[in-house]
Amino acid sequence: MSEQTFDAVVVAAGSGSRAGGAKQWRPLAGKPVARWSVEALLRAGARRVIVVIAPGGETQAGVVFSDLERVSLVEGGATRDRSVRNGLEALSSESDAPVLVHDAARPLLKPEHIRTLLAALDGVDGAMPALPVADTLKRGEDGLIADTVSREGLWRAQTPQAFRRSTLIAAYARFPEGEAPTDDAAVVERAGGRVRLIPGDPRLMKLTYPEDFAMAEALAGQTRRVRVGQGIDAHRWGPGEAVWLCGVRIDHDQTLIGHSDADAGLHALTDAVLGALGQGDIGDHFPPSDPQWKGASSDRFLAHAVALVRAVGGQVAHLDVTLICERPKIKPHREAMRARIAEIAGLALDAVSVKATTTEGMGFTGRGEGLLAQAVATIEL
Repeated sequence: MSEQTFDAVVVAAGSGSRAGGAKQWRPLAGKPVARWSVEALLRAGARRVIVVIAPGGETQAGVVFSDLERVSLVEGGATRDRSVRNGLEALSSESDAPVLVHDAARPLLKPEHIRTLLAALDGVDGAMPALPVADTLKRGEDGLIADTVSREGLWRAQTPQAFRRSTLIAAYARFPEGEAPTDDAAVVERAGGRVRLIPGDPRLMKLTYPEDFAMAEALAGQTRRVRVGQGIDAHRWGPGEAVWLCGVRIDHDQTLIGHSDADAGLHALTDAVLGALGQGDIGDHFPPSDPQWKGASSDRFLAHAVALVRAVGGQVAHLDVTLICERPKIKPHREAMRARIAEIAGLALDAVSVKATTTEGMGFTGRGEGLLAQAVATIEL
């Protein structure tokens, strides 16, 4: 059951008034809150993820999810339940396919949470993670304790919650107009459905108040792994009138010889990213024996390596390349190179460094026989 296909609706249409603004778009450990959950759902095998956003939020959301496949945006409604209904209507799943409904404000979702939830859906109408209430509960009135409430059998509901799509749609159709359910399990319960409780996870906390972000930052930091990779590439000089370096064409009285465009800077960067990811080298992904790569633009190679990082939920944090040659002079082109690398990798300009040096006439670079590039890539997983 845990390997079955599923769809997901991520509710990201709230105003976040208690958190001081639209919390789903605030950065958490370097990326927007809403993106954390969407990436987790995709990694777990979601066939399609519908992100329900507030009216007018298409531009901002489009930037956040532009590089993710199988993600669609749908406009939400005035209430959470209306937003969920809009998301369900946007799915074209088979009637009995599982659908997970998740609040974007719970960003620390993991694929293992999703697998456990799907397995729990067997034989019931829904499944949801929950935590037992551990604190003593008090009912207050006029600033005073009015009553102590028994916590026996009480649970704190979390998301995602899993249902058969047909079951959830039918339950919403029967839900009384004018009432506002606080979660989807309540809708299925009201229709007479049985919803299974599974152990929740404190890390699935909901970001509600500004102080919640400090806790989430600490938890997110514990989940990240920083890796560093290095890349080295060299090409010999040959007859020509221009050379490609770090994605920039430079007029020159020679060119670098290679199977592709021989851009040693981008080749070294590609190998550095692949090395940090543990995915071999550029020759494994783009073998020079394959004629389709003859004369190919090397920006495709770096973009491919960066996409592999994102495919496993990671991000490239920094790229640094050093070009070693006597000629051409690199400094006049350095800022253009930085800008081009940043564009290819989807990074801010200050996350890219391009440097150049000579070997004072020593070695093959000093003799003008070739050019050497060395690169370091830092990624976060």
